Amino acid sequence: MTQGSFDVYLLPEEHSTIRAAVRELCDARVAPNAAHADETGDFPKASYEALRAADFHAPHIPVEYGGAGADALATAIVIEEVARACASSSLIPAVNKLGTMPLLLAGSDAVKAEFLPPVARGEAMFSYCLSEPDAGSDAVSMTTRAERSGDGWVLNGVKRWITNAGVSEFYTVFAVTEPGARSRGISAFVVSKSDAGVSFGAPEKKLGIKGSPTREVYFDNVHIPDSRRIGEPGTGFATAMRTLDHTRVTIAAQAVGIASGALDYALGYVKERHQFGKPIADFQGIQFMLADMGMKLTAARELTYAAAGRSERGDADLTYFGAAAKCFASDAAMAITTDAVQLLGGYGYTRDYPLERMMRDAKITQIYEGTNQVQRVVMARQLLNGVG
Repeated sequence: MTQGSFDVYLLPEEHSTIRAAVRELCDARVAPNAAHADETGDFPKASYEALRAADFHAPHIPVEYGGAGADALATAIVIEEVARACASSSLIPAVNKLGTMPLLLAGSDAVKAEFLPPVARGEAMFSYCLSEPDAGSDAVSMTTRAERSGDGWVLNGVKRWITNAGVSEFYTVFAVTEPGARSRGISAFVVSKSDAGVSFGAPEKKLGIKGSPTREVYFDNVHIPDSRRIGEPGTGFATAMRTLDHTRVTIAAQAVGIASGALDYALGYVKERHQFGKPIADFQGIQFMLADMGMKLTAARELTYAAAGRSERGDADLTYFGAAAKCFASDAAMAITTDAVQLLGGYGYTRDYPLERMMRDAKITQIYEGTNQVQRVVMARQLLNGVG
């Protein structure tokens, strides 16, 4: 076997170049804002401006709509590198993809032409409204309604756990349009925060990702023209699930980024910290921890990139790989950040060092876009159906 046979396992040069560019930008202009965003809960506007100026705020938007046209792997790398510096800021490109993916998958040409260019230009952000107070993992039990009214729809209901709510201008909203039809009675619409009847709850008081606002979104007789419908009536739930197949890859990338930042910081610390007359990096117990952390991170990254490739191609086994990447990478991130805190001892437990923030930020990756318990159900069903 020739050396060239192994090229398939190398990251393409263009993607390595993207990684280097994003890392340089984030080290200089995103990382310095991370602690402040966490401490105050303020949306990191300076980080957003830096990402927007470099076209990393929504890199997945196709070129025909004014975007950078990044493929799924490049987008995952952007999210990974931003998360390495600041998990809250990584939700800018991640949620812009989440919110717009239904349009890319099922929207009409007119809907895409109206709503994707403002996101590409950085004039608006896009959020995703699926979960409700009594419909989280069981999203098909949603109660938000959209009823026909003339040539449009009237929307009423509430959505919960909406990332970047209040900051985003646009929202993909899933609502029941045919009661009793379960998953086949749900449709999707684009709603603007400027629409009459749209309002927001107070920001949630969260464990982590504090710089990314999470709020309820209320719809009180919101009139939506039919031109803002995404796909045919009754296809919204299928679009929502197809979207998550793709965007679970971005959560995996976020988890990889958080873990990468934690391991990098811990490596620097253990080489500098001296006990018993030598760096603690020289102790075998520390080395075993580092080896396990590195092994988990490498495996998570490779699985995430494999899932990104399937997302780009739209492979039949994307559902399995998206769930596997999200589940494995987020579990790895939680383990790696916890060990990183341990490596710093008492210092790791204080806010003077970034690892306790990274550990708190990592936890949400095991929960949102489908808990890891749900991901295991998804994977098992795929395996039982002969996919995976």
